[in-house]
Amino acid sequence: MSTIEQSTPPSDLLSDGPPRVLGGIDAACVVIGAIIGVGIFFNPGGVVRLTHTGTLAMTAWAIAGGIALCGALTFGALGSRYHAAGAQYQILRDAYGRLPAFLFVFCNATAVQAGAIGVIATVCVKNLAVAADASRVPSDWNMLAMAAVLIAGVTAANIVGVRWGAMIQNVTVLSKVLTLLAVTAMGMFWAPASVPVGVMPEPDAPMTETSMATFGVMAALVPAFFAYGGWQHALWIAGEVRNPARILPRAIFGGVALVVLVYLLANWAYLRLLGAPGVAGSDALAADAVAVVLPGVGRRIVAAAVAISAFGVLNAQLLSGPRLVYGMARARQFFPLFGRLSVRYRTPLAAIVLLSGMALAILVANTALGHLLPPGRESPIDRMINGVVCIDGIFFGLTGVAYFVLRKRPGGEGAAPMRGAGYPVAPILFVMGELAIVAGSFLSRETRVAALLGLGWIGVAVVLYLVRFRNVA
Repeated sequence: MSTIEQSTPPSDLLSDGPPRVLGGIDAACVVIGAIIGVGIFFNPGGVVRLTHTGTLAMTAWAIAGGIALCGALTFGALGSRYHAAGAQYQILRDAYGRLPAFLFVFCNATAVQAGAIGVIATVCVKNLAVAADASRVPSDWNMLAMAAVLIAGVTAANIVGVRWGAMIQNVTVLSKVLTLLAVTAMGMFWAPASVPVGVMPEPDAPMTETSMATFGVMAALVPAFFAYGGWQHALWIAGEVRNPARILPRAIFGGVALVVLVYLLANWAYLRLLGAPGVAGSDALAADAVAVVLPGVGRRIVAAAVAISAFGVLNAQLLSGPRLVYGMARARQFFPLFGRLSVRYRTPLAAIVLLSGMALAILVANTALGHLLPPGRESPIDRMINGVVCIDGIFFGLTGVAYFVLRKRPGGEGAAPMRGAGYPVAPILFVMGELAIVAGSFLSRETRVAALLGLGWIGVAVVLYLVRFRNVA
């Protein structure tokens, strides 16, 4: 019996939970697949624009990767003790109480992940059209229909069984890692003889060279670090991992370490192929980089790679996200329907349908609003999603602090205090990094407005909790 099962009351975890069928490779692929999305194919240009040189851009990616590794060590240590379904819910609940844990899961299910699923499905469909060399981009409503079919297909695969979802995840992870390594090989063997190494914009105000470098790297940490997020998904599927106390820490750290290496290699290759000015000025970074070596079919190859990568992230969301809802419902802090498993498939059917249904609702509402609003104006739903994503960083920081709160608490009969590699430096650096990321997300007026909308949505969750779940035993 796991330590979390020992330390929680019988009403929290029932005996008919999902089977533990996932191994270390499966868990690591969930981590890798959830982190490597579409951003690495586009976002490095923004990092170079903020840092102004390739060297400082690589520095920002390395620092962000270091923070991610600290987060992996912290979450791995927590995963060595907490490994029921949706383990991050239990961590936040035990550290701070039921309300913060409820807010985290509610915001994930109704905005953060649901919104991400809709966006990722749309990106996948758009890039499939480019890869197929479609004569024209599908209309918004056709795009919506194809994205809905894609979401429905991935939903069905994850309902049929966790092994199906894990198999899809493993294949797409291999594909996207090989794609980024192929870009690295292009940079290593076929890069131009010389490319410019810096971008020289005029500063808005007189600053020393050292100050410009420092502020540039700090600003660039926000987009760079967001590209590393995703290792928490391993905690969400912890209830279906074999020997989780041993496997989860290794899968989380190993998966993040591989992603850091691949990201650094890919960014180095972009700079080698295009130079810093080329990376900073590109709107389709990976396509432009591959076109240096394969000018004819490079765009279609990259579009196919982005589609596969997006498909993998979509699957990761529908594989792991419903386990958070399921875990909270099993703790009697959400509607009982979502704490039940399919009798036939032993998967959280209702929770999976909830997440995909919310994603489809957001897609339909955004598409409809897009036709009603003036051109260029952001949808209120988009702003709400962006705002809750900003608030999501707070919950990551709270999870890091929870390591210190829970470390010396007994984990059950005979269980030793929780230990983690890198303590206390890794958790401290991770929490500091999350605080910096949250502060950075409030620097612009647009993100402040989004954060306020996110806070409003959290207020809705507070009301729901107080009305429906506050007094539930």
